[in-house]
This record gives sequence, structure tokens and C-alpha cells, in this order.
Amino acid sequence: MEMSRTANPAVAATRTRVRYAILLLVFLITTLNYADRATLSVTGSAMRAEFGFDAIRLGYIFSAFSWAYVLSQLPAGWLLDRFGARRVYAASIFLWSLFTLLQSSIGLFGSAAAAVTVLFALRFAMGAAESPAFPANAKVVAAWFPTNERGTASAIFNAAQYFAAVIFTPLMAWLTHTFGWHSVYVVLGAVGLLLALTWLKVMKNPADHPRVSRAELEYIEQGGGVVDGQRQPVQSTQPGAAKSAGWSLVRQLLGNRMLVGIYLAQYCINVLTYFFLTWFPIYLVQARGMTILHAGLVASLPAICGFSGGVLGGILSDGLIRRGHSLTLARKVPIVGGMLLSTCIIGCNYVSTDWIVVALMSLAFFGKGIGALGWAVVADTSPKEALGLSGAIFNMFGNVAGIVTPIVIGYLVAKTGSFNGALVFVGLNALLTVFSYLVIVKDIRRVELRHA
Repeated sequence: MEMSRTANPAVAATRTRVRYAILLLVFLITTLNYADRATLSVTGSAMRAEFGFDAIRLGYIFSAFSWAYVLSQLPAGWLLDRFGARRVYAASIFLWSLFTLLQSSIGLFGSAAAAVTVLFALRFAMGAAESPAFPANAKVVAAWFPTNERGTASAIFNAAQYFAAVIFTPLMAWLTHTFGWHSVYVVLGAVGLLLALTWLKVMKNPADHPRVSRAELEYIEQGGGVVDGQRQPVQSTQPGAAKSAGWSLVRQLLGNRMLVGIYLAQYCINVLTYFFLTWFPIYLVQARGMTILHAGLVASLPAICGFSGGVLGGILSDGLIRRGHSLTLARKVPIVGGMLLSTCIIGCNYVSTDWIVVALMSLAFFGKGIGALGWAVVADTSPKEALGLSGAIFNMFGNVAGIVTPIVIGYLVAKTGSFNGALVFVGLNALLTVFSYLVIVKDIRRVELRHA
């Protein structure tokens, strides 16, 4: 492999751009990832009409994904560090797509109670299957991109959540309106199975990729990229020793104040994410009186703003680094500024005109996009030998919001008959993100593990 890369001196001296093709594939997979998570938010109204479950039960069904997603993060991080992103991510994509496909068949189980139980179980299984996805993304970005490009790369794959809403929310609304809710799960599940095969064929570490020139490899490595993927070696043949070493790493990561502040902030940011993925289209239907088709189209507008903000936040952050500013300043400025802007979501409680509501939501998600640099910070700060594990803990903290947010909002809506309290809850979490980065997180730097 090494000989093939350097056999032609002209090719070896030319800096290829293979890392951008890898980033495009990660972006497409992450887009599908979020589309699969959001299926229930679009089909939920039609499914409620068919199966007759109330807002509280819907909130628990929304949370099923995140229960499994959170519980599976540490095993997923260990698997990524042990076996690498290529194989683990391929299995993840295949399984979550299969579980998405199977959700189309819940009506075959007869009673509404049985259908709801099966739906909860499949959403739970899908959450477990998706658990390696974002730690794998962070691991791939840490391997393929130097530090001064990592903010933009991380922002791009993280912005896929908004791109998913722009492309797939109107598509899912149209499919639901035209062919019924079942078709949404069939289409997205089939697309995911194809992407799993594509990932296996295309993905390799930079040091092993046949199309990467020596110039690109050196550029990535000299800029801080972990070009060999940094898989953990097997420390011992004894299972007890491996388990003890794993928990020692976890304790060190959770004992670091900077990392804990980053993990907490990700929880707060994800409160906004999960409001958008779960209740936002239903908010438009129930609180604003829109049809499912109209709500699907309107929901894409804040998503476009979120996507634009996400890309802009990464470009701004990396631009500050290239201008000589510290990593701490370059990451904190977009995060703090963006999350302060997101608090304007509370203003929706005080206006009645639909276009102003959509404008405020769009501004809030634009700010959230700018501030969503957490994965870049994880790639910047995680120990090189525990990138997968640190990313998994970060993702575990962040996706506790996927359990809390839909349930809390479900209860608030059921008890008050209004979404006002829900929007205040979301806005306050944006402020808590600012507190975490300004007060808890000090300097942003890579953590060095202590070895016995």
C-alpha cells in the first residue's frame, strides 16, 4: 500500500482531497441517521389517529430511542476503539435501517396496544443500533482532518441534522399524505441498507487508503490527524483486566472538569435538537393549526437556518484559529454567541402571527447551528487512545436529553394544554449551555491520560 502511494513522485507530491469525499459520505449517512430518528415526529399525528394514544404515551414512545441510545454509548465507544469505525459503523447503519424498515409493519400486530408496544420496542432497538454513529463520526474526523479544518468538518456532519429536516421532513410529510405513514419507514429503511454497503466499500483509515497521496497524508498527520485510526491494543488476555482498564479510562474522563463541562453542555444543546426532532411538527399542527403537509414544509425553514448556522459556526471557528487565536477562543465564541441567540425561541409564546413564530424558530435554530461545535471540541480534547470512548460519553450525556425532553414536553402539554412551558424549558437549556462553557469549561486542550 505504501509503495503504491509513493511509486509516482508527481502523484505523491500532489495533495489529494480524499478527506472531503469521506466527509461527504459521513454527511450523507448522518443525514439519514437524523431522518430515521425524525420519522415519528412526522408520522406521529397519523399514527395517533390510527392507534389512539395520547400526548403522554407519545412522549414515552419518542423517548424509547434515546433510552437505548444512551445505555449503549459506552459499549459502542469501546467497540469503536477496539475494532475501528469501518466495521462497527457498517453494522450500525445496517441494523438501524432494518429496524426502521420493520416499523412499517406494526399495524400487523392486531390491537392498538400491541402495535404501540412493538413500536416502542423497535424504536428502542433502533436507538441501540445507532449508538456508535456520532462517536464514529468524531473518530473519522479526528483521523481524516487536521485541527485547523476539524471545526468545519465537524460542523458539516453535525449540520446534517438540519439538512435531514430540509430534505426528508417535506418528503416524509408528502409520503404520509399520499401513500400513508407506512411508506416513510419502507423508503428510509431501504436507503439505509444501501448506504451500509457503500460505507464498507469506501471507508478506510488515511494511512491505508489507496487514493490518498503522500502530501495529503503528511498534511493531515502534521496538523494533528490520527491517520492510523488509533485502535486500542488489547491490554490483557484476561477479561477482568480489560474491564478494569476500561473503567479506569471512564473514571479519568469523568474526573476532568473541562470534559464534564463539555458533556453537560451537549445535553443542554440536545434539548433543542430533540424538541425539533420530536414535538416541533406536532407543535405546528396542534398549537398553530397547520395540516401535516403544511407543517412538514414549514418545519424545513428553521432547518435551513440551522444548517446555514452550523456550517457558518465551523467556518468561523476554524477561521479564528487560522488568524492565530487560541483554540479556546475559537471554539467558545461561536458556541456562546449561538446559544444566546437560541433563547429567542421563548418569544414564540408572545406572538400569534404564524410567520413571526416561524421567523423566531428559524433564528433560534440558526443560533443553535452556530453553537453546535461540541463534536469538534470532543475531537480537540479527547485523549488519542480513547477517542471513541470519550465521544461515546459525550454522546451519552447529550442524548439523555432525548429521554428527558419528549417526556417533559409531553407532560407539560398534557397538563397545561399549551406548548408555552415547553418553549421556556427549551430556552432555559440554551442559557445553561452558555453557563457550562463560560464557567465550567476553562481552557480547551487535549487531555493526557494517566497510565499505571
